[in-house]
Amino acid sequence: MNDISPTQLKWVGTRPIRPDGVPKVTGRAMYGADFATAGTLYGKVIRSPHAHARIRSIDASKALALPGVKAVVTAADFPDQKFEYVGPERVAQNFWHITRNIMAREKALYEGHPVAAIAAISKSVADEAAVLLAIDYEVLPHVIDVDEAMKPDAPLLFEDMITRGIEPAPTKPSNVSKRLEFQIGDLEQGFAEADVVVEKEFKTAAVHQAYIEPHACAARVDADGQAEVWTATQGHFGVRALTAKLLGMPVGLVRVTPSEIGGGFGGKIPVYLEPIAAALSKKTGRPVKIVMSREETFKATGPTSGSSMWVKIGVKKDGTITAAEGIFKFQAGAFPGSPVMNGCLCAFSPYNIANARTVGYDVVSNRPKASAYRAPGSPISAFAVESVLDILAKKIGMDPLQLRLKNAARPGTTMIYGPKMSHGGYAETVEALLNHPAYKAPLGPNQGRGVASGYWFNGAGESSASVQVNEDGTVIVSTGSVDIGGSRASMALMAAETLGVDYNQVRSIVADTASVGFTNPTGGSRVTFATGMAVVEASKKIVDELRARAAMIWDVDVDGVVWEDGQAKPASSNVGDFPPLPLKELAAKKALTGGPITAAASVNAGGMAPGFSTQFCDVEIDPETGKVTILRYVAAQDVGKAIHPSYVEGQIQGGVAQGIGWALNEEYIYDKQGRLDNPGFLDYRVPVAPDIPMIDAVLVEVPNPAHPYGAKGVGEVNIVPPMAAIANAIDSAIHRRLTELPMSPPRIRAALDQGHADD
Repeated sequence: MNDISPTQLKWVGTRPIRPDGVPKVTGRAMYGADFATAGTLYGKVIRSPHAHARIRSIDASKALALPGVKAVVTAADFPDQKFEYVGPERVAQNFWHITRNIMAREKALYEGHPVAAIAAISKSVADEAAVLLAIDYEVLPHVIDVDEAMKPDAPLLFEDMITRGIEPAPTKPSNVSKRLEFQIGDLEQGFAEADVVVEKEFKTAAVHQAYIEPHACAARVDADGQAEVWTATQGHFGVRALTAKLLGMPVGLVRVTPSEIGGGFGGKIPVYLEPIAAALSKKTGRPVKIVMSREETFKATGPTSGSSMWVKIGVKKDGTITAAEGIFKFQAGAFPGSPVMNGCLCAFSPYNIANARTVGYDVVSNRPKASAYRAPGSPISAFAVESVLDILAKKIGMDPLQLRLKNAARPGTTMIYGPKMSHGGYAETVEALLNHPAYKAPLGPNQGRGVASGYWFNGAGESSASVQVNEDGTVIVSTGSVDIGGSRASMALMAAETLGVDYNQVRSIVADTASVGFTNPTGGSRVTFATGMAVVEASKKIVDELRARAAMIWDVDVDGVVWEDGQAKPASSNVGDFPPLPLKELAAKKALTGGPITAAASVNAGGMAPGFSTQFCDVEIDPETGKVTILRYVAAQDVGKAIHPSYVEGQIQGGVAQGIGWALNEEYIYDKQGRLDNPGFLDYRVPVAPDIPMIDAVLVEVPNPAHPYGAKGVGEVNIVPPMAAIANAIDSAIHRRLTELPMSPPRIRAALDQGHADD
């Protein structure tokens, strides 16, 4: 499919100014909370103050009697859903769970769990009504930690939850929703062949995506039953489907328009507010807008999982990995669905290991339901695996990059889940760092260097696009992919390249659910690959149409017309001596040659290639305070072909910056009552500018032949290595192995106070 030489490219690979830059820097871009229309009501969600409580009753009479209150909704306003898991196991959904996360039904399962919602004429009236809403709770014992939740005597979130994935099925309920296992080869034989074996336990804290924009939406349900929703989301078709499903409406009656989005990183794929706003609008007959506070965002929307892990790896003295095993226990939050399967599948995937086994546990606890966060699951298991690899490299006296290169997975390597790896790129990222001049730079006292690698599947799936040529020769590209990583620019670049026109003639927009075909969410590093394929296919249809128009004008067979550099030309002198017809000229004659020039394409893309990243960092530790200063950070990533290199570099730098926060400071902290102690940026410590070094993004381009321009997804794998790379650098600096995230100053001080190395 990739039949275009990079030397022929004019626009793909260039760095034009971002098309959404001006409205964003001038403050004119419309985000989720910016939508306003006449008669809009203020929506307020009433949330549980308890981590675990049975809801005995809800009395809304006093709240409804307050002047200015127009409606109250509870779980009774949402039809109950059938209990069944729908879709492929890795991304299976259970609507019985989803409807209970939108609005608590029998029990509130975490602090911040929605219990009711009010629509009123103002915020002050809604706040007053919230106090008048009488909710009778029976407070129940709760459990927060994943290891505690797995104990036989732990408080049960669901009295009838039987662990899936165990044969024969257990007879006793537990908080373990699912057990997974993957294995290749012979573990016993593999470990017997090893000269050195290291096994270690690790724990990671739950961390939030910490997007700057809180969740916000508005909904209007008209008297004829048609609904419109405006929302900050990564996937407006998913919002449409879930809003319709949870309210018992036909999908065709719901139209969703995505706003600009102030960050998502996976956390704005689920729905939280949209069905509630629509239910309130349905009751009142007026538009309803709901905006979360920062505290609500932290307490009630999905962080990624915390975890408890055990990893064992064996190597020969020459560095050959003979066997690897890992047990990964992930917090799912209040409802099943942690990314533990991803953690199991990605853990050892950068490596060619003949004998390997991973076991995963999806465990519910009294926390908000876990949500996706950049390569969900992979950064967590990589922290454990890459830390153990570093210990092994030091034990056998081998350079940690050379150890990884020796065992690098390559095309044909058997993955732990069965298939053979079809595309390379990993070894090239390791080689890029081995050849980087900073990798051999000397270090000073209390300084250390650490390396780590990461893997992500990358996504594909369903995408749609349309292309229309205006009468002046300009082009509009419409897609169903929300732009969170530069997709407007990349779509325009690929359209311009395919059409042979100037990039500045192309305008790229994100269309609502009624204006373009179905498109999967912006997530999984799928948009430039899959939606890009739809854009290229639609653009090729435009080219064919333009050739046909030129053939009509010249009165020749269409096979005698070729399209080059944005214009129709005779294929040879035998066709005739016609001057070229540029797109602009053909567009001006559209009414005389057949009418509007438009095309649409939809794909269910396959052939995606995985993402690989290898990174190293240098750190300095203050032995008195335990503070970690990152001196240098270099991240090499296989990007296939960088469609817009500046955006790609930004993705890498952003993922590393979030990984630095995950490694050093970020964590959910709960008190003894199961209440979140740090639901705000004052106490939930994300990195700020002085915490982040200049991040050197090294673009390794191993083109994917399944894409017209060689693209691979680039948005996620960059967050996989940082936690382990920093842990390995800390160990190199102070000879202390930290196995729990975050590696905050108190933990580093405690490790130093132990007085001995821990490897």
